[in-house]
Amino acid sequence: MTVLKTSGINKYFHDPVTTQVLKDVSIAIQKGEFTSITGKSGCGKSTLLYILSTMDTDYEGELWIDGVLMRDKKEKELARVRNEKIGFVFQFHYLLNEFSVLRNVMLPALKLGKYSTDEIEKKALDKLRILGIEQEAEKPANRLSGGQKQRVAIARALINDPLLIMGDEPTGNLDKKNSGIVFDIFQELSKKYNQTLLIVTHDPEFAANTDRNIVMEDGRILSDG
Repeated sequence: MTVLKTSGINKYFHDPVTTQVLKDVSIAIQKGEFTSITGKSGCGKSTLLYILSTMDTDYEGELWIDGVLMRDKKEKELARVRNEKIGFVFQFHYLLNEFSVLRNVMLPALKLGKYSTDEIEKKALDKLRILGIEQEAEKPANRLSGGQKQRVAIARALINDPLLIMGDEPTGNLDKKNSGIVFDIFQELSKKYNQTLLIVTHDPEFAANTDRNIVMEDGRILSDG
């Protein structure tokens, strides 16, 4: 099953001269695939991820998520796609320090409003259990280590059972040991839970161990395998 597909994505920045930053990018991501995107700084990786996540709608070409064309969708519809279909993990965890770990994980599901608070709490604890940090559930988020915070961010990304997890340098702020832990979590999510993952990374070791590595250069796909 194809989870995400693009055809001929072109992107231009006008600042003040016009520069083409993505050139004819066509990819298809399959269910359960663990895919990394690599390339030098400025090659267009993060720009592409913003388009794929529907946060940037100013591009040429087509994007389908779960078989549905994203072109001409209103912002409210795109926000629902992001909340229902995509889980995000960034370089910085963006946890809310005033809330407990459990509450942080629950927030996207509370926003979506599909389940009762009790059901969401149970789901959040399940996600924390998968990531091996359920014992930290009642702690304030600011009491955790950097590696634990990133695991909480992954649990939060999983709470709405998304079709696709997107990551923008999710290990970029972590030491080697914690980077390895996060990689192992992603791999387990892919292999055991058939979770689809699309991760932008600068880490060659991380990329070398994913199912598939898309290499970008100057806004194009240089290789895909």
